[in-house]
Amino acid sequence: MNEKIKNALEKVRPYLQRDGGDVEFVDYTDDKVVQVKLLGHCAGCPHAQATIKGGIERLLQEEFPEIASVEAV
Repeated sequence: MNEKIKNALEKVRPYLQRDGGDVEFVDYTDDKVVQVKLLGHCAGCPHAQATIKGGIERLLQEEFPEIASVEAV
């Protein structure tokens, strides 16, 4: 599952990089939570939570409905 999630994150990565940021996969927990780390401009952005919930989480849950949530670590 980890590799599938990493591959899915590649779809959102160009949008983050365009704004000077990036995303790094950290872990997929037993509770079905994807942990990611926002990098670059995204790390300190006041819209980071919206990016995670409205963008990354939505994308991942569309491809993998079993994912409960996405959280920044």
